[in-house]
Amino acid sequence: EGKLYFRENSLMRPVSVSATAEQRIRGLIGIRDCVRKLIEYQTEDYPEAMIRAEQTNLNTLYGSFVKKYGRINSRTNVSAFSADNAYYLLSSLEVRDSEGNFLRKADMFTKRTIRQRVTVTSVDTASEALALSLAEKAKVDMPYMMELTRKDEDAILSDLRGVIFLNPAHDGNEDVAHKYLPADEYLSGNVREKLRTARLFAEKDERYAVNVQSLEAVQPVDLTAGEITVRLGAAWLPPDVIQDFMFELLRTPYIHKRNIKVHYSTYTGEWHIEGKSQDKTNVRSDSTFGTERINAYRIIEETLNLRDVRIFDYKYDRDGRKIAVLNAKQTAIAQGKQEQIKQEFADWIWADPNCRERLTTLYNEKFNSIRPREYDGSHLNFVGINPEITLRPHQVNAIAHILYGGNTLLAHTVGAGKTFEMVAAAQESKRLGLCQKSLFVVPNHLTEQWAAEYLQLYPAANILVATKKDFETKNRKRFCSRIATGDYDAIIIGHSQFEKIPMSPERQRFILEQQKQEILDGIQELKRNNGDNFSVKQLERSKKSIQQKLERLNDQSRKDDVITFEELGVDRIFVDEAHMFKNLAAFTKMRNVAGISQTEAQKSSDLYMKCRYLDELTGGRGVVFATGTPISNSMVELYTMQKYLQYSTLKEKGLLHFDAWASTFGETVTAIELAPEGTGYRSKTRFAKFFNLPELMSMFKEIADIQTADMLKLPVPEAEYHNVVSQPSEQQKEIVASLSERAEKVRNKQVDSNEDNMLVITNDGRKLALDQRLINPMLPDSDTGKVAVCAENVYNIWERTAEKKSTQMVFVDLSTPHNDGQFNVYDDLKKKLLDRGIPESEIAYIHDAKTEAAKKELFGKVRSGEIRVLIGSTQKMGAGTNAQRKLIALHHMDCPWRPSDLQQREGRIIRQGNENPKVDIYTYVTENTFDSYLYQLVEGKQKFIGQIMTSKSPVRSAEDIDETALSYAEIKALCSGNPHIKEKMDLDIEVQKLKLLRSSHMSQRYALEDKLIHSFLMQIASTRQMIDGLQSDMVLLKENTHPNETGFSPMVIGGHTFTEKKAAGTALLDVCNTLTGTDPVPLGSYRGFQMTLCFDSFEKLFKISMQGALTYKVGLGADVFGNIQRMDNLLESMPTRQIEYKENLKNLEIQVENAKQEVAKPFPRENELKEKSARLDQLNILLNMDKRENEIVDGVQDEGEIQPQRESRDLER
Repeated sequence: EGKLYFRENSLMRPVSVSATAEQRIRGLIGIRDCVRKLIEYQTEDYPEAMIRAEQTNLNTLYGSFVKKYGRINSRTNVSAFSADNAYYLLSSLEVRDSEGNFLRKADMFTKRTIRQRVTVTSVDTASEALALSLAEKAKVDMPYMMELTRKDEDAILSDLRGVIFLNPAHDGNEDVAHKYLPADEYLSGNVREKLRTARLFAEKDERYAVNVQSLEAVQPVDLTAGEITVRLGAAWLPPDVIQDFMFELLRTPYIHKRNIKVHYSTYTGEWHIEGKSQDKTNVRSDSTFGTERINAYRIIEETLNLRDVRIFDYKYDRDGRKIAVLNAKQTAIAQGKQEQIKQEFADWIWADPNCRERLTTLYNEKFNSIRPREYDGSHLNFVGINPEITLRPHQVNAIAHILYGGNTLLAHTVGAGKTFEMVAAAQESKRLGLCQKSLFVVPNHLTEQWAAEYLQLYPAANILVATKKDFETKNRKRFCSRIATGDYDAIIIGHSQFEKIPMSPERQRFILEQQKQEILDGIQELKRNNGDNFSVKQLERSKKSIQQKLERLNDQSRKDDVITFEELGVDRIFVDEAHMFKNLAAFTKMRNVAGISQTEAQKSSDLYMKCRYLDELTGGRGVVFATGTPISNSMVELYTMQKYLQYSTLKEKGLLHFDAWASTFGETVTAIELAPEGTGYRSKTRFAKFFNLPELMSMFKEIADIQTADMLKLPVPEAEYHNVVSQPSEQQKEIVASLSERAEKVRNKQVDSNEDNMLVITNDGRKLALDQRLINPMLPDSDTGKVAVCAENVYNIWERTAEKKSTQMVFVDLSTPHNDGQFNVYDDLKKKLLDRGIPESEIAYIHDAKTEAAKKELFGKVRSGEIRVLIGSTQKMGAGTNAQRKLIALHHMDCPWRPSDLQQREGRIIRQGNENPKVDIYTYVTENTFDSYLYQLVEGKQKFIGQIMTSKSPVRSAEDIDETALSYAEIKALCSGNPHIKEKMDLDIEVQKLKLLRSSHMSQRYALEDKLIHSFLMQIASTRQMIDGLQSDMVLLKENTHPNETGFSPMVIGGHTFTEKKAAGTALLDVCNTLTGTDPVPLGSYRGFQMTLCFDSFEKLFKISMQGALTYKVGLGADVFGNIQRMDNLLESMPTRQIEYKENLKNLEIQVENAKQEVAKPFPRENELKEKSARLDQLNILLNMDKRENEIVDGVQDEGEIQPQRESRDLER
């Protein structure tokens, strides 16, 4: 009837729209059908003429549509057609800029945009067969390789000795474990365990001898006691070791030893000392290592549980309620004893040789057994990809990580191409049968951009994209049904939409019941061991909250209209900008830990539950995260990522509890922070240091694929850094001196922490360095101050770049524009710029843009050069600001606290898409204030993070990056102008440089080791196979060459023997003319070699393959004699080729020897590093900067705080 219908699953419903809208839809349906036909022609490799004709048709249809109705992406066309599945496919026919303006038609109008599948039926060597097997089957598929090479299993195994390995875990079932594994997989992971298994198998079966030999070569070097940092409370320590230490330290009388026991609960991660009040008359417990208010056994128990000791007195308020008041003096004394005990433990732990051997073996087995896998994707085929787009090597390797590894974190810097990596991984996974349906979870505002980029890379992909409308209550069920019933390559939805697809109540109930059972087991264990009431109460409270969640679930009468996550059929999720889900709660006994959320964010716990479900479904292979900032505030964020992606690894190593993880890899202190509500201060547990980092990172790198800007050499502008030093005013000098006095008072507890503390002093010092009027607005302006100097630079650049309308950004974090007449740096800087002659219309504050739409408009004006000076804070102007096009200079007015803030700021200008090849970055420092030191701290931490994340040999320990206040020692040294602080700062830089050089040396060494184990072996095996193949073919050629008087050897074509060259050449061309398809057909034989003929549709020519031990391919032309001459030339070139391969082999063997020598070389500046590090340690001790002190903040008692002992009852009035 010619009516319009919309089909949903099997339902057809008529469409009622206006006549014009109907014509638009019909026009778009015509274009859609033409595009689909064109995709089919390319995928199925139709003749070039048909593809060209269809492209002409598409151009015509598109041209006439645009003339009548405008561009496909215009608002009216979008609203008419957006409900159609093919809408995003049509949308991708137009290439647009970042503002959505049309730039050009897509490549599909003029070029081939789909790489067709090329079927290879035979190869010459086992190495080529292995590469194909990994690319086409995603595993070592021996029957497939035997078919390709026409060799038996033993011959292939012999050719690939040391390149593939027989898997001991294989028990005849390919679905459980593959029979053979490639070297990069087998010689990585827990190589100690693999070696033990291989040795057992090798005793009974000599085929495993090569496994043992290869695994022995990759065993991690055993760490010595001096390299392992053990903290009192580390979860991996056996309780009897702690007990021995305690008895030795306190000289516990024999009579009490049987009643005092140390227990560790794996359920709660809690240490408990049974009978801690038994030993009442022991001087060492009550006085030497304890106080009158708390004995040493209790202090040790608190230390084991990673808590600093706090002592409270009690009083009653007017209503007769008993309230706790911190006793600062007694707390300080008790914390002093706690430090003493920690030091004693550090001295004791490695003193006894037997204990030392036992613990180093235990640590090496548990944590120093992983060798991260090096992924190589160079053999991948990417069927269906747009041939105009070439993926870079790091992208291809990251895709291999997703395909062959388990759960993956793509920790790649901005501009590294994470989108294409995830898209190609999803397409290849589906093609290889590794997953059925991928779900992409991306920031809400990026769903359309993702769809466009997906179809740009894979034009034939069948994708479904969620819009805001799809998740409105009335449409949600229909959309989820489309996901569940459709065979899509990928579904793209926003973060908030993902959260609206629930797990089934049955699944949620199962998980909650599991948690409840674990808690009940924990309570039973604690009661058995006479656990303290606090832990039991805590667990009872957790049990109660789980019970409430279960009741809520049971109350929901099952809503039939909700489609659950399990019903979607999704078996792999890709989460873009995964750092937005960092707020995952972790149970901890420590107080208020920086970087760990104590309250659960719903979207994070929802994602966590879905990750656990996919782990179960796919064996830990169904989750891919992508983020440019895996660590932004604290190294603690590593734990959160591991909990999402490495659940089973953490569980296996006993690190699932946050406290177990923290005690193994970190050292905490108590610091003061501003209370969230802004009134007063509270204590915060902060990681002062992380240690045992190489073991933590080798575990993390099993999931993480890390690429930083330094590693990628992206096409970004080159930055020139300028350090601008301004002189302090007299008033600034005087205030700096007063800061030193304030720090003295805080340290000596002469002032209440709510009135003054190190955090306030540090912030005052930072404000003072920015502008003295931030301390007191009545103070005068300074001509030599930062604001004046910055204004002068901004104006000069503005004037110099007027012709190009270049733009600048100024970052100020310590001041904000209030619009209330009060002094602030923003208004002062603006006034100085206006006075110099910059028009007001060209200056803007980021604070003026209150909505996303206003921000978009503002950034558009900066990109066009309409606004040329933009002033803002890191928080408002850091991440997500794409205004780089004309940026020529960036100004740091103050120093941010976190390295990630500095990175975010500079990432605005050092970014792809900036038209300036060179840019300037200005850092403003006020002399004799905290400025230089703070910048050095932040830059130092930034380098350490880079080093820890990317190096194959990270430093063993580093300070955490989450620091918000300087220590007393630092403030004193900076305020007094102590000459040692200058030496310390210089040495810090030198030692850091040497450590990075040493790390680089070690990384090169490990890279060479990897080459020795993987690529050199593979290349040598492949080259030997080529030499042997050529040798055998040269014998075959000699035996079968019988020339006539004109020098021509007979050729057999189609069963007929031709003895004359001309007749043979003519027959060859005749066969070419009769060939219709592109599949190879048998042709005959020549000089002992079997011939096949095929048409190569990519190169558009006929090719003959001559098959002996190896295959020799020749392209055919129209010349009767020329074709045979080319075949003869190729066969006669065998001796020359063999010589080349032999030279190549010799070269490879020399490289192997060189690599072995390089691997053995030590770091040439090792002694210098040791000397300078020792001097730096001396200076830190001298300046008292080697240790962070606990800060005591008055406040309420925490749950589980130690109650005063009964003897001190008189203090409780």
